[in-house]
Amino acid sequence: MSALSFTSEVEGIEWPALPAPGNAALLAVLFQMEQSQWWPPEELRRHQDRQLASLLDHARRTVPFYRDRLAHVGSLDGDALSEAWSRVPRLRRSEIQAAGSDLISTALPRGHGEVYETFTSGSTGRPIRSTRSDAWFMLWRAVTLRDHIWQRRDLRGKLAGIRESDRKVATYPQGVAHGAWSDIEAMVAGHGPAVGLNIHCSVEQQVEWLVRQDPDYLLTFPSNAAYLAEYCLSRGVRLPKLREVITISERLDPDVRATCREAWNVGIGDIYSAREAGYLALQCSDYEHYHVQSEVTLVEILDEAGRPVAPGGVGQVVVTPLHNFAMPLIRYEIGDLAELGGPCGCGRGLPVLRRILGRTQQMLVLPSGERRIPLLSSGSLKTLIAAAPIRQYQLCQKSLEHIELRLVTARRLEAGEEERLRGWVREKFGYPFVVSFSYHDEIPRNPAGKYQDFVSELGGASAPGP
Repeated sequence: MSALSFTSEVEGIEWPALPAPGNAALLAVLFQMEQSQWWPPEELRRHQDRQLASLLDHARRTVPFYRDRLAHVGSLDGDALSEAWSRVPRLRRSEIQAAGSDLISTALPRGHGEVYETFTSGSTGRPIRSTRSDAWFMLWRAVTLRDHIWQRRDLRGKLAGIRESDRKVATYPQGVAHGAWSDIEAMVAGHGPAVGLNIHCSVEQQVEWLVRQDPDYLLTFPSNAAYLAEYCLSRGVRLPKLREVITISERLDPDVRATCREAWNVGIGDIYSAREAGYLALQCSDYEHYHVQSEVTLVEILDEAGRPVAPGGVGQVVVTPLHNFAMPLIRYEIGDLAELGGPCGCGRGLPVLRRILGRTQQMLVLPSGERRIPLLSSGSLKTLIAAAPIRQYQLCQKSLEHIELRLVTARRLEAGEEERLRGWVREKFGYPFVVSFSYHDEIPRNPAGKYQDFVSELGGASAPGP
């Protein structure tokens, strides 16, 4: 990574830069994290417990959902916290849905700023609303910078992102252009530009656009990266300036790394995050496994009995974001499985996840043969939730012309509600599918123990996965 030179907000002072107050606070957080990543695990956990005690006290006092839920746990301060932690119930998505506004704090502490909403279904098909604060976003931005530093990215380069799922945004052939990667990278003097394209564009359109843009970095989903790399390999298309593929949102199969290296001679920097919980783990700077971001999230890997697994063991991922006081998610079962690793050779004390299992995405196939990632944006999910009292959903492609919408609802839907949902499906996927409905008490998990919000009964429609 080239040396970072930050933008100064004081006229006449170019170096060392005097950043704006908000950026100065961000850099102060990053400075602390640059130290804490090297702490031994016991020291990291001691500081996590301090923050957990503050979060739990706030939740018990100001979040209606937790007043009774945490009442029987006992003391959550100091040394007693570690003993009481296993008695804190795990949080399931169905409980988040049922709790509604009872999960929102009635008195956000001073300094946490404004709050913002997002909607997600993850890989569960259970749409939920999540609320975060400015303070939470400050920590999120710090981890973003950490990821750039770890992966030695040159922020003066050009970033091409193919992930936008709102069909009206970043459309082919132009896409959309930005002055910087985001407001985070805009702090850097001489920062590079960013361009974006809609994920619903065909692979041919995406490759043509990428050749025109000639980026230094590509940000997209693992399954999409695989299709792009395979397409380029089969047609001898090169991206001569490309330095790295950055992948998000889905499980990264090792074969995708190999395909990207063969097609473009670049590696992959993968990020493990969740819309409702934020950053969970980043790929190590020296190895292909992941480091839990302990400064912002407590991540537990638990076996079927709820006990922590030993290194080499696979278990359920349970997360507690440490700084979301607007809507605390305490011991939240995120729906993924992961394999715990041992100490990392890089020397960091941050816990290691050797593999992340789950979040595999199947592909929608149009009658033309074009394949698309059926990603649902926060806005799409907000529209879905507003259309009908849906507790869980699953879209199933039965044929090239037919999609079945499987639903768990508070009641049987009326004809008008079903018709609105038909319109939602057709608009989302850009094709006049026949849309049928089936109603269920529960939508079961797949054989790997995962919920999937989209499944296909067409052969060969799966993106890379376990």
